[in-house]
Order: sequence, then C-alpha cells, then structure tokens
Amino acid sequence: MSKVVTFGEIMLRLAPPGFLRFSQANQFDVIYGGGESNVAVSLANYGIPVDFVTRLPDNDIGACAMMELRKRGVGVDQIIYGGDRLGIYFLETGAVSRGSKVVYDRAHSAIAEIQPGMIDWEKVFDGVDWFHWTGITPAISQGAADACLEALQVASRLGVTISTDLNYRAKLWNYGGDREAIMTELTSYCDIILGNEEDAEKHFHIKPEGLDITTQGHDVKAEAFLSVCKQMMEKFPRATKVITTLRGSLSASHNTWAGVLYDGKKMYETRQYQITHIVDRVGGGDSFMGGLIYGLLKYPDDDQNALDFAVAASCLKHTIKGDANLVTVAEVEKLMGGDASGRVSR
Repeated sequence: MSKVVTFGEIMLRLAPPGFLRFSQANQFDVIYGGGESNVAVSLANYGIPVDFVTRLPDNDIGACAMMELRKRGVGVDQIIYGGDRLGIYFLETGAVSRGSKVVYDRAHSAIAEIQPGMIDWEKVFDGVDWFHWTGITPAISQGAADACLEALQVASRLGVTISTDLNYRAKLWNYGGDREAIMTELTSYCDIILGNEEDAEKHFHIKPEGLDITTQGHDVKAEAFLSVCKQMMEKFPRATKVITTLRGSLSASHNTWAGVLYDGKKMYETRQYQITHIVDRVGGGDSFMGGLIYGLLKYPDDDQNALDFAVAASCLKHTIKGDANLVTVAEVEKLMGGDASGRVSR
C-alpha cells in the first residue's frame, strides 16, 4: 500500500466556545491542528499509511500535539524535537454575516526556527510514495522555506510523487522572504497542484479570465478557472494535474462547495454542494486535499471519481468541529452516492 509523508506545522488552536467573540470569552476550547497534519489525519482515517514530519518543542504541549496525531493513527517517528514553543492560533467562529477571525501567535515556534540539515530526508522518504507540503510552511520563516526545498529536492530525486496546496495566508509571509520567487521554485517540483483563484493570483499573478475575485459571488462557474489551470501548467510543466476548489460564500454559515480538476487535456467538474449550516469550516481545504490524495491513490485511472471523493469528503468536514476531518471512506462514499439525508444509522 502506498505511503504518504506530509510536512508542516501543527499548532495549538484556542477558540471561544460556540460562536462567542474573543471579548466575550472567559475560556477557550483546545484543539491541535495545522494544514499538513490535517491532511495526514484524513489519510489515516482512510487507511493510508502516513507520517507527519515537523519540529516540536520537547515539553508537555509538544507531547500533547504528538499524542493527538498518534491517537488518529498518524506516524510520528520522523518528528524531531527542539525549540521552546508550539505555535498557537486563536479562532473566533463567525456566523451568518459575521466572518470568522484568526489571530496567529506562532513567531519563534519550534518549526519557525528549523534549519536545513535538521531532518534526514533520505530516511524520511525511505519506502515513501507520496510527499505533500503546503504554501503555509515556507511562509513561516526562511528556515522553514529552506527545509521545505531540501525535502522537495530529495523527494524529487527519489521519484516520490509530490503534491502541494498553495494555501496563501495574508497574515504570514512577514519575515521578508520573496514570496513569488520562493513559491515558484518550490512549486516547480510538484506533480499535483491544488489552489484557488486567490492562491494563484497572490503567489504567481495568475488570474482567471472574466472573473474579478474581489466581487466573486456565490454562483461560481467552473469554466472561469480553466484559464488559471492552463496558465499554471504552462508555468509549472512538471505538473500533471491542477485542481481548484470552488467555494461560494452566501454567509459564514452557508457556503456552496465544488471542485474542478484539469489534466492538461480535459477539465473535470463535480456537483455543487449546498453546505447550509456550517459547524466549522477551518480545515475545509485540507480535508479536500486529504480526500484528493486518497482518491488519486485509490482510483489512479479515474480522475472524476477521485475529485468527487475529495469534494464529498470536504463537504462532510464542514459538519465536524476542529481542524481535522474525522470521517470514514464509507461515510464519504455514502454522500457521493447521493445520500445527504443525515438520518440516524442504526
């Protein structure tokens, strides 16, 4: 069975209960999560062997993050230890017309202070078939960007399939790194590229034809992104598939959700889901990526089925509190088959 490795930062998430604002909170709910660790948890739930690679502080909080991964079936043997703290992010969950807010407290975290040479990537990729990283990791620090490049160079030399979620984060990239140059070099190693229209524009100045992302409404047309996919493949000739998620936001509580995949010849499109009562949208893109990697491994000759699995999986994630998608293959396939009734399973 194919083995996957993901690399990035896992953080401590602190959120006021329910829909309280920060100013109303006198306690916080504790959850551990991060873009790449969320992908790893999804894959573990689907029965895919997966290791998560990061740098954690050697203290009780770092141990709690590691135990959360282990509890979910994610391999932790390649994690290294050092530094003084785990990154934190505070989440205020929005509702209706009030959007969610994130405040980062991740400066000088253990992985922000990582340097090339700290991780033995030859050992990490021994027996591994797939490597996944995201645009969040190089946004943390120059050291994290350099370590990510080091990983990509080794993975590429060993013939490992490489995927990325471009994941532009406006509140990161504040250490002075040249975002476009860094992301262009890192993405050039990728076989599979996931990103929405904002990611493509912010990282590479690639825009969809006939669509202004600043005025994007809920009626998102897949055809508008064909030009983005083609431009991405021209810029990154190694890529065999470019995938875009299509999120329409009617409100913080009601989104539409779909996806498209372009393989250089044909564009595949999914049905559009109406997610009318969002429980937690954080990690929605990560759950899509986890579902996509699983789908591409499970259905290597059926891109449509792989894409449909990814969208259904991430649709279900919006019903689950926390960063990670805690669903099974059977639950995803049930939704793929059209059963969205939510009836009690007895």
